[in-house]
Amino acid sequence: MNEKIHIEEVMDSSEVESFKFSDPDVTAAGEQRAAVDPRQLETLWINTGSLCNLTCENCYIESSPTNDRLVYISLQEVVDLLDEIERENMGTREVAFTGGEPFLNPDMVPILKACLDRDFEVLVLTNGMKTLLREKDSLEILHQKFSTRLKLRISLDHYKEATHALERGPRSWKPAIKSLQWLSKAGMAFAVAGRTMWNEDEDSMRAGYGDMFTREGIQLDADDPEQLILFPEMDESADVPEITNACWGILDKNPADIMCASSRMVVKHKGDDHLSIQACTLLPYDQRFNLGRTLEESWRSVKLNHPHCAKFCVLGGGSCSA
Repeated sequence: MNEKIHIEEVMDSSEVESFKFSDPDVTAAGEQRAAVDPRQLETLWINTGSLCNLTCENCYIESSPTNDRLVYISLQEVVDLLDEIERENMGTREVAFTGGEPFLNPDMVPILKACLDRDFEVLVLTNGMKTLLREKDSLEILHQKFSTRLKLRISLDHYKEATHALERGPRSWKPAIKSLQWLSKAGMAFAVAGRTMWNEDEDSMRAGYGDMFTREGIQLDADDPEQLILFPEMDESADVPEITNACWGILDKNPADIMCASSRMVVKHKGDDHLSIQACTLLPYDQRFNLGRTLEESWRSVKLNHPHCAKFCVLGGGSCSA
């Protein structure tokens, strides 16, 4: 019997909804779940640890001053990853860092230098607080040597202080603005990441950021999607469709453009004596997306078996890379 017919015969609509994203191969409607085959490891993401100096309302990774489920990665562990990239000839262009807050990791600046010394493009996602500002001198030295190969992306969830504070807290705005002003003055490569959770259309969001950039003396073009990245919201409780093989044609999407075709994220789970390679930056804890301990082992097909796969990557067109 056709599996789709079988599932529809034995489940009502509410039961089908609860079955969604539960089977790696088959959707709740009994269709073949879409998967993404690896192409080339263009971007290696490294989670520096889940500890953060902020507790945001909607942090996908649940970072906070007390969440140490992902422990700090060390300089030697990063060097070992870079050695594997070279040994396996993986063709990686960029090494990117996220957290938590990366600049809480005591090895962060030496890690950046190690990657830059090997000619990688380097991207760091940061909230731009005092943890970043205390590394100003070291980062300016790296900028003088490596120029735009080092890029920082500051999280600024809205162009209005009060709205941004709803997400990140009342004392998060001024340090972030100060960091952006410093980056502008120093001539460093940087960008801003905002969020589209405020029921505003993209044009009005970009206009609002543009006015704020001008007012605060921040040298960014809000109309450039590489200088101001507006991310779709990730709500695991939202009802989103599952992605089937047929969706690629219906949506006119190429699976090669999905993030897990060209990137992986390295984490170190608390209690482990080894690194783990997760399929995606958005799923650091989900063991269904733990692809092994080495980059080579992780280089296999990824089943799109999570709401984030649908809402952020396929339907939202989101990508964490530069």
